Formats: sequence, C-alpha cells, structure tokens
Amino acid sequence: MEVSTLLIKELPPYPNARLPVLVYAQAEPDKPDFASLFRRNGFEGIWTNGIYSFHHFHATAHEALGCISGWAQILLGGPEGTLINVRKGDALLLPAGVAHKVVKASDDFRIVGAYPPGQSPDLQRGEGDITRIKQSISKLPLPRTDPVTGTQGAVHTHWHN
Repeated sequence: MEVSTLLIKELPPYPNARLPVLVYAQAEPDKPDFASLFRRNGFEGIWTNGIYSFHHFHATAHEALGCISGWAQILLGGPEGTLINVRKGDALLLPAGVAHKVVKASDDFRIVGAYPPGQSPDLQRGEGDITRIKQSISKLPLPRTDPVTGTQGAVHTHWHN
C-alpha cells in the first residue's frame, strides 16, 4: 500500500489545513471492509453513503474515508483546489477544515466514513467566520491511531511528527 500526502492550503472561504490529506492507495484492494478496519483502529461514527456534491468541510472532526465500490473524482480545497481520483480499495484521511466534494462518480460509488473517538462532524459550507473556525480546528486533538494501519501508521508519521 502506498501512502501519499497532499497539502491543501487555505483558499478562503475554506480554511483547509496545515496538516496534509493522507491518501492510502489500495489500502484494501480485494474485498474492502473499511467499516471493520476503521472500527478496529479506534474510529467511530461509521457510516456508508456517497460524498456531497457541494463544497463542505468539518470543523469539529477529522474524517477517514474508504471507497468500498466504484470510483469518484473528488475536489479537495474548494473550487480552485486539487482534483483526486479514488477507486475501490482506496482510503483518505481528511484533516478538519479540508473542503471536499464529489465531482463525478460511477453509479456504484460507495464510501465508508468514520471519525476519531469523541469527534462528531459538523457541516460547514464556507459561510462562517473563518478566523473563529480556524481557532476551533487548531484545538481539535489529533487521532491517536491511524484509521488504516493502526498506531504505527501514516497519521503518526505525517501528523504527529
């Protein structure tokens, strides 16, 4: 499994993050069971669905996403952000504040989402006081465990260091 990082800089009205997005290419390539994987690695609030087709972010939670079927193009950071492709078996860890939306997806695109313990996502659309939102995000604790690889995973390498 290859883990890459994407730094999504602030693009007002989206705060984005000082932490990189973690992209886990083919984390679960054969029969992805991200719900079990995320749960086993300490994440909770697990859901299965798609991704909203409008720019949004979460100021109260970091978000793990795992693609269980199909493929999608996801725009990170807002209208002038970075377009990425995800497919069945790929996972992402979005730091709080990173705007995201689905641009295009296959009919069978499904994704599993989860959050670190004690974190619950709000729904921000870039309409609030960005200074206050950034202050709130800066106080949010980092996950203790990596949602894909466990405690010795990429979240420790790229976020805690």
